[in-house]
Amino acid sequence: MLQVTHCDAGDFSGGDLLGLRRRLSTAEREQLAAIDEGVEARIATPALEAWNRDAFAPDLLPDLVDLGFGDLVLSGASHLYQGLAHAALARADLSLSALVGIHNELIIGMIHTFGSPKQQDTWLPRLRAMEALGAFCMTEPGHGSDVAGGMETQVRREGSGWVLNGAKRWIGLGTLADIALVWARDAEDGRVKCFLVPTDAPGYVATKIEHKIGLRIMQNADITFDEVRLPATALLPGAVSFNAANDLLCVSRAWVGWQAVGAQQSVLSILRDYVTERQQFGRPLAGFQLIQGALSQIAGNLALSTSLMADIARLQDDGGLDMAQAALAKATVTRLARESAAMGRDAMGGNGIVADFGMAKTMCDIEAIYTYEGTHSINSLIVGRALTGVSAFV
Repeated sequence: MLQVTHCDAGDFSGGDLLGLRRRLSTAEREQLAAIDEGVEARIATPALEAWNRDAFAPDLLPDLVDLGFGDLVLSGASHLYQGLAHAALARADLSLSALVGIHNELIIGMIHTFGSPKQQDTWLPRLRAMEALGAFCMTEPGHGSDVAGGMETQVRREGSGWVLNGAKRWIGLGTLADIALVWARDAEDGRVKCFLVPTDAPGYVATKIEHKIGLRIMQNADITFDEVRLPATALLPGAVSFNAANDLLCVSRAWVGWQAVGAQQSVLSILRDYVTERQQFGRPLAGFQLIQGALSQIAGNLALSTSLMADIARLQDDGGLDMAQAALAKATVTRLARESAAMGRDAMGGNGIVADFGMAKTMCDIEAIYTYEGTHSINSLIVGRALTGVSAFV
């Protein structure tokens, strides 16, 4: 006999259109609910103020730690929970989400996985409490997508230690971090290695990049290294080739996908609230077909993005995520987020370009995540290479 399932409108208010939270344990659902409440009450408004001022927000770090973001990557939680937590923060502010993602996946994750016992003991407790911050230094002024083969920052042996020279660009928290994880080419063997560099070391100079239109709380920097002298122990013993970086970049592309999920939740929420309150021609904007069409398409993009990222989390839990899958997810979900933000901005008319209404801020931030952690084009080429066996890279 045919079983008929009752369908109703559901509760779309939180952006979980597919009910993914039901897959979490009871403890994880409760913690995620606390994150939802906390980011709305303690993060969203101060973040908007800081974003408008193009300023860092150090007063929010204790709140982030209290909500569990200081050491999310080491929490032992499922990848689905971690992803939904990243999305919840991204829904409030993508800048802080970028900070938290880099802090967890590229700083704590790097030291935990590839650092020496002394490096771990010295830095992980402070990092997990966000009493110290780190900068991940890979991209260079002349090398972004081609940095693996073109890296010019160089390190040479001198006595029992190392001497570092070169430049990096677009480095998050470069002017504020306590330590920098710097990728450099060994002049002796030509291999790319990673070094833990205190930012107060003589020869380390960081300058804030001004006039960004997105991720304005995350202070990016140009950094130069002029004869920076390091002890032998500065080398991360597990990061003596670019393969270590590839492993991290695979994981980081996954959390950027979750950022795009959170950004689309923000787009949908902002637009839904706006059109139910805004009156035109004597009735709410929500009653116009074009507006409902835009809302429906944004919801569809969000649902597709969420479903894809849930499968990525499943692959991570199974230990099977590879670079092509991560690149496919990152490229696809950020593209859909960009499309959703454009529709949301258009539907809000002139108010869509004012940061105070939220949509313009989210749209500009999406432009940044569309490009960082591998541009959309580069990630698409990684997928193309996997599909054809032929590389389009020179």
